[in-house]
Amino acid sequence: MPSAFADISFAEILIIALAATGASTIGGIAGYGTGALMPLVLVPIVGAEPVVPIIALAALFNNGSRIAAFRSHVDWKRAGLILLFSMPTCVLGAYGYTRLTGKGAMIVIGSMLAASVVLRRVLKSRGFALSGRGLAAASVGWGVLVGGTTGAGVMLLSMLMAAGLSGSAVVATDAAISAAMGAVKVATFGWAGAMTAKLVAVALVIGCATVPGAFIARRIVEHLPLHVHGAILDAVVIAGGTLMVLGAILG
Repeated sequence: MPSAFADISFAEILIIALAATGASTIGGIAGYGTGALMPLVLVPIVGAEPVVPIIALAALFNNGSRIAAFRSHVDWKRAGLILLFSMPTCVLGAYGYTRLTGKGAMIVIGSMLAASVVLRRVLKSRGFALSGRGLAAASVGWGVLVGGTTGAGVMLLSMLMAAGLSGSAVVATDAAISAAMGAVKVATFGWAGAMTAKLVAVALVIGCATVPGAFIARRIVEHLPLHVHGAILDAVVIAGGTLMVLGAILG
């Protein structure tokens, strides 16, 4: 066994790999969930401290495979707009906003996420959509949150759907944006010297295991009616917001 895995058994590596494939499949269908599910497996095995860097590095593989699987559905125009306005604030968030972990802040963010589904549906029924300027403004705020907090990825789904995307376009565009933002985070962790051999090794196991999950998810999504896929995406946003609120209350 390589020295990087010296204190991790083969059974634990297998558990991590299988969980990564399952989480990637779920994430490929819902557009979100891989980063939320993997900590449940990783924390008991590697501890809590290295989980965020591991997931950030593994996410490059996960999102990269999702882009490959759904590449024809990526809305590059909207992805570019969001990245243009969110990357600078992501850097600021990663540097100075990492203390936004208070219960009050998490409850507010989670509540807004859950409420955004209902609000978006009401506004959509009245012909309202998030314009280019509105998407740019939302991206500035989202960049700060995704740079300095966990759980902000689910907000991107709500933004993309409010901007008029649906179905596979949401999953694909989310992956393209998340891959770029993940690269920023990985660069930050690398600069800070947080990328140990063990961390990189575990991230590579997860990253390789997520590749088939993206293509399994594509096959499933291709056979899902658009309204069913939209309902799944909405359910994920509501669940993500609710779990954030519960985590703040119970944590």
